[in-house]
Amino acid sequence: MQQPSLAMPPLPTRPEEVPGIFGWFQRMREGHPVALDAGFGSPSWHVFRYDDVVRVLTDHAHFSSRVPAFEYGPVSDTKLAKDPPDHRKLRSLVNLAFTPRAVARLSDRVAELCERLLDRVRDTGEMDLISAVAAPLPAQVICEMLGVPESDWDAVLGWWRLDGPRGATPMRAYFSDLLETRRRSPRDDLFSALSAAEVDGQRLSERELLNFCNLLFLAGHLTTRNLIANFFLTLSDHPDDQTRLTRQPELIPTAVEEVLRVLPPVWFLMRRTTEDVEVGGVRIPAGQTVICWPASANRDATQFPDPDRFDATREPNRHLGFGHGIHFCVGAPLSRLEAAVALPMLLEQLEDVRVTRERPIGIRAGIVFNITNLPVTFRPY
Repeated sequence: MQQPSLAMPPLPTRPEEVPGIFGWFQRMREGHPVALDAGFGSPSWHVFRYDDVVRVLTDHAHFSSRVPAFEYGPVSDTKLAKDPPDHRKLRSLVNLAFTPRAVARLSDRVAELCERLLDRVRDTGEMDLISAVAAPLPAQVICEMLGVPESDWDAVLGWWRLDGPRGATPMRAYFSDLLETRRRSPRDDLFSALSAAEVDGQRLSERELLNFCNLLFLAGHLTTRNLIANFFLTLSDHPDDQTRLTRQPELIPTAVEEVLRVLPPVWFLMRRTTEDVEVGGVRIPAGQTVICWPASANRDATQFPDPDRFDATREPNRHLGFGHGIHFCVGAPLSRLEAAVALPMLLEQLEDVRVTRERPIGIRAGIVFNITNLPVTFRPY
């Protein structure tokens, strides 16, 4: 098949630009579902249709997770940058962190932490939802899971804000010391479990453990932060749905899945071809970067009837908002739990909460879709 070069528009930086990129995704699915981008020195191939995205994310023999972009930074030496069978060792740590029991017992604590954050703002009538609730809540929950003493939370979160996803020297050194402390004096927390964890009879290296803690902090924090923000930004365009969900909070879990479909936290993922391979009728040479777009696949009409319509009751909903396959987002179970607890509380306790679209709302889109600030108003308590 003759393959045209990609002419990709900029990713959105403001909410009003989001519909434009989704319109472009539709044109690519219909006309050029696999497209070459030769504009950044080395070629990359972009994949837009649902079935093709699933193929790339599950065919590990042809599409490796060992991409150059993952060689350094927060995901190096983590499960995100590994293929089977090496991936299995680090996946076992995810299972250790997110057992059903470990996640379920956090429910009451999530509610307590969310209540504390709401106590600070409920009489003000306005706030930035990101800085007031969406960012601190999941970060505090991750600290709780890991076993970071509450007296140290502000320091850890300060390092995170300073160093960002790199999780650089201060936080890494702190985690290393805490792991050693838990080896000597175990407690009922994740650091203690990790410090004694074995896979196939072997302890994990210090580097593997610290990289996993960094990944857990990254994934567990960003997924919930963005889900809460995306939920309210989406509902700002659907006020009738917000009213209905306020009156019927039992519908919120289904609505959350629809938010994950129409405005997912993970927009694209990268793989590298291990040999020549054909996708969507297009031959991709070995050693090439493949960028697949769950944000596009989630609006594929072959999978989702009337895909551009937000339907808070849509079922089934096989979206790819958290990725797919063995690299499914490690923070997804925790994010769903936190959303199930926090979103009804926000809708109930912040009466008539509304996104203030007249004020600037910033977006930083890449692999992850980040809303940087989200001003809201509500009736003071």
